[in-house]
Amino acid sequence: MSYQLRFLQYNECSILVEWPAIIDENMLQDILRFKNIIKNNCVKENIEVITAYNSILIVYSFTIDNVNSVFLSLRALYESQNNEQLIDSRIFKIPVCYDAEFAVDIENFSKEIKLSKSEIIKRHSEAFYTVFFTGFLPGFLYLGGLNSTLHLNRKITPSLNVKKGSVGIGGKQTGIYPQDSPGGWHIIGNSPIELFNSKQNPPCFIKAGDKVKFYPITKSEYLKIQNKVLLSTFNSKKLIVND
Repeated sequence: MSYQLRFLQYNECSILVEWPAIIDENMLQDILRFKNIIKNNCVKENIEVITAYNSILIVYSFTIDNVNSVFLSLRALYESQNNEQLIDSRIFKIPVCYDAEFAVDIENFSKEIKLSKSEIIKRHSEAFYTVFFTGFLPGFLYLGGLNSTLHLNRKITPSLNVKKGSVGIGGKQTGIYPQDSPGGWHIIGNSPIELFNSKQNPPCFIKAGDKVKFYPITKSEYLKIQNKVLLSTFNSKKLIVND
């Protein structure tokens, strides 16, 4: 399936390509296919391609002199792509401890959405989430697929320090904070997994198009995994269930 795209000059070195303003897995496949085609056909240009829910930002290493020529080239590349080619994706099972020590907002969250804590954990951990893109913080996963009964607007007053590994819900999304930072999502647990490490290649082992499924663990299990992560003996490949 092809989409009606908009090509815009973002700045003197960048082009923004926009898809329809929806969040859709078929469209995500189209975006990722086009990203791969751009990177494979523009090796000499030394470009960076950044994806979002419904767009691609192409950053060139030079000033764009003839933007219309670039638009025509990109449109031709898009029209040449094989729509049947699926992007390889993996499924990751991510451990989460939902104990009260980590789930600092779950009491209020439970009252707001009128579900018990056990039901929140059940519904949060039984879904398969699609990674649409990473951003906000390095390694922060934007996940689609949250059960609609768990949707709740972000906090009116954001927390000044959300702990690394915190699993939160904000609006229609859930995600994991890859480092300590301010944040306005409702924190319902914590994962001991390190999602971003600048010393590794790639720094984030989960990419757009992959799937994520959370599974509950006890505090003792959390501490064991955390210790392995701290000692650099934890193998993130063990999280993949379809490799």
